[in-house]
Amino acid sequence: MSSMPVIAAVDGSDGSLVALDWAFETALLREAPLRLVHVQQYAAWDGPEIMPSGQPAAGSDPVLDQVRRYLQARVERPGRQYSALAGAAGTVLPELGSTAQLLVLGSRGRGGFAGLLLGSSGMITARDAECPVVVVPKPGREVGDAAVPIEPGPRVVVGLQVDSPDEATLAFAFAEAARRGARLQAVAAYPWPLHLWTSVAAQIVPPLADQDAVEAETRTLAEGLLAPQREHHPDVHAESYAVPGDAAGHLVAASRNASLVVVGRHRRRLLAPARMMGSVAQAVLLHAAAPVAVVPPASAEEH
Repeated sequence: MSSMPVIAAVDGSDGSLVALDWAFETALLREAPLRLVHVQQYAAWDGPEIMPSGQPAAGSDPVLDQVRRYLQARVERPGRQYSALAGAAGTVLPELGSTAQLLVLGSRGRGGFAGLLLGSSGMITARDAECPVVVVPKPGREVGDAAVPIEPGPRVVVGLQVDSPDEATLAFAFAEAARRGARLQAVAAYPWPLHLWTSVAAQIVPPLADQDAVEAETRTLAEGLLAPQREHHPDVHAESYAVPGDAAGHLVAASRNASLVVVGRHRRRLLAPARMMGSVAQAVLLHAAAPVAVVPPASAEEH
């Protein structure tokens, strides 16, 4: 049991209550305390001099009162803490990542999360928090047909970059699958069709590579990356899928009826030292039908 809590950000909206349900069940699975946080956002002209960012907000909080009533009838009772904090959500929530094992948000709320537009509080939190961030969509999102089998039962989907693997993301996905008694589907996308440009004829020419060979190589690399995690989690049934084309599209399609979709956050680069959110993670956050976990790389890998 970890002493660090699962933190659920609430704002009174239906979307945040859906996320709260997910956070509640996850705290039970992790045998972790649950911390419910409402960020009372100040107006731009108020400034932190009047309401210090991240500090306890003054007075009673009707949103937290609503959450208390919402959870009152739950038989299972993980340790709970209620916190009303003052500030801008896009600043306060990422800072909470250093005190949590998991941060959980709804994808549509009252505080600027609507649509999870790039730059919204939810996207900023997923990009900047030190711990994994899970964004839970409201039910009913439609997705296309998947290239991987969609079968009954709990299922965790993880995006796997065979040319730039992220051990933290894969380890998180296996651990979640183990907790949930879920199958794991590792989706490794490879670019296809490949096109080469020749300046001699000024035209695109067919690739020399054979698709079957590229797919086989991708699957071989994926299986090699899964092997150490299979040893650590022998009870997790994990399968790899090498699929052509757009990684984000495949992950979104595979999210239908999934328990969780796991993606990695970009590592820091030498010429881009700020934290980054990859285009695949952004697209999956915007469109997936299942909760999406964005996992930061291990601190030693952020360079």
